Amino acid sequence: MSEISPVTDLVEKLEQWIRAQEGERLEFKEARIRFSYDDLARYCCALANEGGGKVILGVSDQRPRRVVGTQAFAQPEQVRNSLMQRLPLRIEVLDIPHPDGRVLVFEVPTRPLGTPLKCDGVYWSRQADSLVPMSEDKLRNIFAETGHDFSAEVCPGAGIEDLDRQAIEDFRQRWIDKSKNNALGGVEPEQLLRDAELLLPNGLTYAALVLFGTRAALGRFLAQAEVIFEYRSAEASGPAAQRVEYRQGFFSFYEDLWSAVNLRNDLQHYQDGLFIRDIPTFAERSVREAILNAVSHRDYQLGGSVFVRQYPRRLVIESPGGFPVGITVENILERQAPRNRRIAEAFARCGLVERSGQGMNWMFEESIRQGKLRPDFTSTDAYQVVLTLHGQVQDPRFVRFLEEVGRETQASFDVHDFLLLDLIHREEPVPAGLQSRLRRLADLGVIETMGRGRGARYLLARRFYIATGQGGVYTRRRGLDREQNKALLLKHIEENRATGAKMQEFRQVLPALSRSQIQVLLRELVKQDAVHSHGATRSARWYPGPGRPDCNHE
Repeated sequence: MSEISPVTDLVEKLEQWIRAQEGERLEFKEARIRFSYDDLARYCCALANEGGGKVILGVSDQRPRRVVGTQAFAQPEQVRNSLMQRLPLRIEVLDIPHPDGRVLVFEVPTRPLGTPLKCDGVYWSRQADSLVPMSEDKLRNIFAETGHDFSAEVCPGAGIEDLDRQAIEDFRQRWIDKSKNNALGGVEPEQLLRDAELLLPNGLTYAALVLFGTRAALGRFLAQAEVIFEYRSAEASGPAAQRVEYRQGFFSFYEDLWSAVNLRNDLQHYQDGLFIRDIPTFAERSVREAILNAVSHRDYQLGGSVFVRQYPRRLVIESPGGFPVGITVENILERQAPRNRRIAEAFARCGLVERSGQGMNWMFEESIRQGKLRPDFTSTDAYQVVLTLHGQVQDPRFVRFLEEVGRETQASFDVHDFLLLDLIHREEPVPAGLQSRLRRLADLGVIETMGRGRGARYLLARRFYIATGQGGVYTRRRGLDREQNKALLLKHIEENRATGAKMQEFRQVLPALSRSQIQVLLRELVKQDAVHSHGATRSARWYPGPGRPDCNHE
C-alpha cells in the first residue's frame, strides 16, 4: 500500500484530480457496484504504455465529475498483488473514504524504456473512453527508444548466395584502402562478412542484404530497401524526365547514383576580380553524405523507398521514418543516433562515413562556404525525413568574404562558426545555444557588435565588406540600425507628448545602448528639429517638435 496520508490530504488530492483534465494521465470510472478485473488490468496496461497515470473508481466519468462511491474490490490489496503478477509494474492503491462515498485509486507507473506492455496478448492503449490495440507506429516508436537495430537482425531464409559478389568485392577494396590492411584481400567472402559483423552464426543480417543483396533477394526479403532516382526539369506534376529504380545492394549502385545526379550538375560562374570562378550546383561530397544518411538512418520496417529527386537547382532526398529518437532539427549538428548501426558501421569501416558523425556538419559547412541556402528539413515529419540541398549560389560576395576571413585571421572555424556568420549575413536571429560563440568571432575581428546585453545586434566586420567591394552594404546596415533606434526614441516621445519622456524610459526602450549612446541619438534628433527638452541633466523631459532657442538639452 502507499504511505497513508491524513484523510483530509487524500480527499484534497482527489478533488484536484477530479478538477483536472482526464487526458493521458487519469481514467475515471463510476463502478458503483463492481468493475471488471480484466478491464482494470487492461486500463493499467494502457496507462503504463502512455507514460503512467491513475485509474480512479467511484467517480463519474462525465463532466461535471462527482464522487458516486464504489463497492468494487473489497480487498484492494489482493487486487494490487494480482495486478503486479500480471503486469511487471509496481502498482499502488489508495482507498479514500470520501464523504460522498468510497473511492479507489490505482496508481500506475510508466512502462520500462523501449518496452511496451501486453495484457492478454495485446499492447493496449486508449482512444477517447475506449481501449484499443496500440498502433504499429506507436509500437515502433517505443521499440526505437533503446536504439533497437533492425539491420543487425538475422533475415530468416537468406544466405550468402543471395548476395552480389561484385558488391562484396567493392566493399572489400574500400575497406583495404581505408584500413591499409592488405591481408583483407586474401580473406574468403564469408569470413569478410563475419569480420564486418554482417554474417552471424545463425544467419545473414538485414544489413548485408541492404548493402550487397541481389535484386531477386531484395524482392523476396526486403523489397522496400530500394532507392529511386528521379530527375524533373520543372515543378509541374507528371512523369519524371528520368526515373531509375535501384532495388539491389547499395554497393552495387552507389557510383551509378552519383553519376545520374552529376549528369545534369551544371557549373555556376561568377566574377572574382579578373577571374571567372565556378561552383557546382550540387557538391559531390554533400550529395553522397545525404544519400548515405538516408540509407543508414531510414526505417526499414516501414514500407516505402528512399527517393532522390533532382531539380535544376535543388535536390530533395526523402527517406521513410522520422528522425531517430532524440534527434531534432535543432540538435542535428550536435547529436548522432544511427537507426541502423550495423549499416553505419559498415560504411565507417570502408571510409564512406566517419564514425564521429561529421557528415551533416560537412553538408552545412559546404553549403555556407558556397554561398547557398543551408540544408533544409522543414518538410520532415514523424513518418519521413525530407532533406533539401539547395544548389543556387545566393551571394558570390559572401563566398569571397569567407575566403578573406580565413586568409586574414588564419583561425580555424568549425561548422558552428560558419553557421553564425551565415545567420548574421542573412540578418537572422542567433539561437541561444550559439550566443556564447559570438565573443570569439568578435575578438578575431570577424564580426562587430552593436549595442550590448540582450538587445545587442551583430554585423560582419567592416574590413571584410571593404575587401569584397561591399562597403555600401556595411554603411547601409549600420545606418539602418541607427535610424531604427532614433525612430523608436521618437515614437516613445510622441506617445508621451503630454507629460514628456525621461531618460530612464529611453533606457527601457533601448536597453542595449548606454546612456551616452542614447544622448548622441537625442542630439541628432534635436538637430533635425524632431524633439526638444525641458529641464537639465537627469530631470529633463523630452517632447516632440522643435523647442525654443532658450531650451536646455541634456
